[in-house]
Amino acid sequence: MRAVLFGHGRMGRLVGLHAADHGVEVVGVISSRSTAAEWDAAAQAGADVVIDFATGDALQASLDRLCTIAPTLVLGSTGWAAFEPEARAIIARHGVGAVVASNFSVGAYLLEAAVRVVSAAVEGLDDYETFLHEAHHSKKRDAPSGTALLLLQAMREAGLTRHVDVSSTRAGHIPGTHSAGFDGPAETVTLTHTVRDRATFAHGALRAARWVHGRTGWFSMRDVLGMATAP
Repeated sequence: MRAVLFGHGRMGRLVGLHAADHGVEVVGVISSRSTAAEWDAAAQAGADVVIDFATGDALQASLDRLCTIAPTLVLGSTGWAAFEPEARAIIARHGVGAVVASNFSVGAYLLEAAVRVVSAAVEGLDDYETFLHEAHHSKKRDAPSGTALLLLQAMREAGLTRHVDVSSTRAGHIPGTHSAGFDGPAETVTLTHTVRDRATFAHGALRAARWVHGRTGWFSMRDVLGMATAP
């Protein structure tokens, strides 16, 4: 399988480092600042997939063009939630397949599934309050993180209607920690996912690249992991 990388920061480099482990060959690297000749070379590289770990702004400016590079995409940029309706329209117009995720780690989606179960139960308990907290490295731009918003959405979809206190920490080199808390008068239930190695995101993105091959439409990591009907 042949891939073009869009963005070559820490995550883009990790995807390149681990690509061969998943049977993926990197045949090009581009960014929003690439020259016309570099874009043309990427378009002629015969790529099966574009893997994006640029920025939300770069993705918004380049998504239409990226859809002409390969028939499938894996989109890992964050901070572009308001752009999603337009992004979906672009993907549909080009007839490509895209896996879109704010977090590519398997554990994050196991956490989401657990949060759905507990949220549904807590909705019937009037004396419990809820919170979400996420912590990331100081260079991460968006707060709360896309994964925190994913967990909040999971809570709402599970039927939780009460206020959820959401907070963020940006410090040091933290790869990513997300906690969902359910606090009662005499006890607290906390569900936490902690990333120890940022490579987990690269492995997840490459897994998604293999999965989306030959598919068209808009997908999430829940689809990739067979968890689309998780409670």
